[in-house]
Amino acid sequence: MPAEYALSNVWIGIGVVIILFFIFYGVGYMASRKTTSDADFYAAGFSIGPVTNGLGMAATWASLATFLGVIALILKLQVPFVYLWIQWAISIPLLTLLYGTSLRRMKAFTPATFIKQRYGKPSTIVIVCWMILIMVMYALGQMIGLGRAFELLFGVPYNTALVVAGLATVGFITIGGMYGATYNAAFQMVVMTIAMIVPMGAIMKAMGSSGWWFPPLAYGDMVPDMIAAIPTFFDMKYDFRWYFALIPAFTLGPVALPHLAMKVFTSSSVKNARWAVVWFAIFLGLLFSGTYVVGFAGNYFTATTGKVIAKPDQTLLILNVFYNPTLVAAFVMGGALAAGLSTIGGNLMAIAGLVGSDLLGILAPNMDAKKKMKWGYLALALGGITAILLAFKPPKFLVTSILWAFGLLATTATPAILLGVWWKEANKLALMVSSIFCGILFIVISPHVIPSICVGKGLVAALGMSGGMVTIPLSFAMFIVLSIIFNRVSALSAYAPTLEDKMVIDRIHGWGDHYEEKHYNGITVPIIIAIVCMGVFAWGLQPW
Repeated sequence: MPAEYALSNVWIGIGVVIILFFIFYGVGYMASRKTTSDADFYAAGFSIGPVTNGLGMAATWASLATFLGVIALILKLQVPFVYLWIQWAISIPLLTLLYGTSLRRMKAFTPATFIKQRYGKPSTIVIVCWMILIMVMYALGQMIGLGRAFELLFGVPYNTALVVAGLATVGFITIGGMYGATYNAAFQMVVMTIAMIVPMGAIMKAMGSSGWWFPPLAYGDMVPDMIAAIPTFFDMKYDFRWYFALIPAFTLGPVALPHLAMKVFTSSSVKNARWAVVWFAIFLGLLFSGTYVVGFAGNYFTATTGKVIAKPDQTLLILNVFYNPTLVAAFVMGGALAAGLSTIGGNLMAIAGLVGSDLLGILAPNMDAKKKMKWGYLALALGGITAILLAFKPPKFLVTSILWAFGLLATTATPAILLGVWWKEANKLALMVSSIFCGILFIVISPHVIPSICVGKGLVAALGMSGGMVTIPLSFAMFIVLSIIFNRVSALSAYAPTLEDKMVIDRIHGWGDHYEEKHYNGITVPIIIAIVCMGVFAWGLQPW
């Protein structure tokens, strides 16, 4: 017997949504009054404290997929999914440790600001174009979720729901800039954490768990019944390569996400940026643990009640309709909406920064700062409208477009940032060649563009895991090897790193004007990394 999500009183759901949007627009309006410069618009005046930033980072990272598509994946993958999610969760700490606080010293608006200083204008245009494409894809997944959420709440056709939800969302994000996006995201994180965890306590109590008082961790007493009902739930169902492929696809991609890096850059100091990561880990850990409990409870619900969850994306919503009052179920939907809105806010602010600051900084370097900011506003709005238009024919799986984007980002941008920050030999032409070639290769060997040409099959191909295991190590290896070669070819000397390029590296690492050629300048470690990457590349090409 199928179980479906349906509020007994749709007006309660409508009321919850109206209240939330009223708050979001209010925060956006108040934030717009503080936005007087490009630093305010793109980086909230570099003034955000660690707790607010930690909440904002977690909200921007969580996304609507946390409430919908991710839980559907838990139902499908069961325990192995926790390894997949670990890779996502560690990306923000890695981002901060590997380059976030270093670039914070530059007062950068986006990672592309560093690319411009380190590699010059042509390389920046390549990376910015990839990042804009990826941000639109990321926002696409959120728009699809918002459309489905409004469709469920209001009982209107998906396309109508998409337009209403999308335009309402783009409106308050455009008004508020980074101040509005940050403070709204902090509030949205509180809403989504409560909506994820508190109602699950009542659900677990109804299921007979004595650990209902703290759903994220205290559901252990349900495990024996789960094993009896689904003996394979805790099995490690895949070989080692499946788990290893999560690292390039789902760890290295998010490390380069511009909207996450921008949250680090808004911090009021380098110290506060580091502390924000601690708060991020606490807040996101609560939410992620709660989400896994929902997946556990969804499997338990199906196994013990005989009811089939026909639409796995709706698992959390269905459990709340089945066990909790209508008001609670409506609030949970509000939490899901908050998750989508916070991530779209980050995506669109990243597009605004990439266009208004980075791209126009190259194409129109003498343009007035306020005029560039207006173009940033326009890019933000157009990015949102583009995501709405693309969402009219959504992919089959909500998270597919998001996770596939991670693999593309890790292929095209992560090597440029990490090698650019830590290696003075990184060459401009090598960056462009490896990024363009491997990025196109990732697109070609995925199942979404040319299905007949595909590395891997099934879920590993659809989510970009198998493709990423080929193109990401190849991109790193190509970049390293080509850099070493190009730097030693006199005809290509124009692309070799200049003294000024190298001095940028010492400055962002805190050396100030004290330059040492030997810092970050060896080739032994990069060559070893390239050899290891080629081994991974060969492994990834083996039949899946």
